[in-house]
Amino acid sequence: MKITFPHIGNTYIPIKAMFDDLGVETVIPPRCSKKTLELGTKYAPELICLPLKINLGNYLESIEKGADTIVITGGCGPCRFGYYSEVQREILKDLGHDVDIIVLEAPQGDKKEFFRRVSKISNTKNIIKITKSLKNAIVILKKLNKLEEIVLKNRPYEINKNEINNLYSGLIKKLEKSTGSKEMTYYLNKALKEIDEIPLDKNRDVLKVGIVGEIYTVIEDFSNLDIGKKLNEMGVEVHKSLSTGEWITEMLFYRSLGLSNERKIWNAADPYVKTCIGGHARETVGNTVLYSQKGYDGVIQLMPFTCMPEIVAMSLMPSIQAENNIPVLSLIIDEMTGEAGYLTRLEAFIDLLRNRKENPKYNRAL
Repeated sequence: MKITFPHIGNTYIPIKAMFDDLGVETVIPPRCSKKTLELGTKYAPELICLPLKINLGNYLESIEKGADTIVITGGCGPCRFGYYSEVQREILKDLGHDVDIIVLEAPQGDKKEFFRRVSKISNTKNIIKITKSLKNAIVILKKLNKLEEIVLKNRPYEINKNEINNLYSGLIKKLEKSTGSKEMTYYLNKALKEIDEIPLDKNRDVLKVGIVGEIYTVIEDFSNLDIGKKLNEMGVEVHKSLSTGEWITEMLFYRSLGLSNERKIWNAADPYVKTCIGGHARETVGNTVLYSQKGYDGVIQLMPFTCMPEIVAMSLMPSIQAENNIPVLSLIIDEMTGEAGYLTRLEAFIDLLRNRKENPKYNRAL
C-alpha cells in the first residue's frame, strides 16, 4: 500500500511524519503547479470548485509515482466538499485507475468505523501506536502553523530583506528530507527559536490585513497566488483566519464531543448568520467582524468560483463593511484567474487602505 493525499499548504509534512512513525509508505504529491491544475481541470466537471480540480491533479500526479491508496477527509452539510471523494472516485475509475479512496470523517457516533478506517491506512490495529503518531503529527502541524503565522506577521518588519524567507524555505527543505516526527520536531523548534532572533523594525508604518474565506484557497498558496507573500512585499502584515491545525483539532476532537472551539467567531457572526450554511461561511463573517474589533485595516475574502457558502458570505459583506467600518475585498479564484489582474486589484485595495489610514476624515468611505 502506497498512500497519497491532497496537497494543501504544508500539511503534507505532518502527514508524512505520522505515516513515517507508523511505517507506512507514502507518495507525497508534488507541489501544486500549472500542470497539476491543468490535469485536474481536464477531467473534472467544468463548474466544480477549484480545490476539487487541484486535488484531482494531485492524485493523478501521485498515481504516476506509484500511489494506490488515497486518503481524504470528509464533510457534510451544504458544501460540495462532502462529495469530493465520490466524484473523484468515479473520475479516476473512468480513467482506468484502480485506487482505493479512504475517507476520514469526524467520528460522530460511529467511532468503530472511524478507527477501522484509521487502522486500515495505519497498517496496525494498535490504538496506542496510532494515537501517539497522530498526536505527534498534530504537534508538528501546530508548530508549523505557528511558524507560518510568524512569517506572515514579521516579514514586513524585517531589517535584512529575505532573512525570514531564507530561514523558512531552508526549514521546509530540511523537513521534506526528514524521517519521522522526532527529527521534524527538532528542526521546527530550532526554526521557531531562530525566527524570534531575526531583527525587526517595529517602527515601520505597516498595514494589517486579515484573510478570510474558503479554507483551501486561504491555506494553499498556489491557489491564492501566494497572496500572503505578495501583501508582505507591499508592506502589509497578514493574518490568516484559518489553519489546518485548528481545523483538524476542531473536527476530530471538539466536534466529535459535541463541542466547539469557535463560539467566539460564531457569536461575532450571529447578527448576520445564525447557523452553519456550509463550508466556512459563518467563520468568514465572524472573523471579518473580529478583525474590525482588533483594529485591522482591512479584510480580504478568498473563494473558489461557484463556492456557494462563500457567495452567501460575500453577499453580506456590504452590510458588514458599513456596520463595522472595515473595507473588504472579495476575490473569486478559478483556473482562469490571471496574476496581473489579481495583483492590480490587490494594489488598488492596499492603496485604499493607506489613504484611509493617512486621512482619518475618509475613514467612513468604503
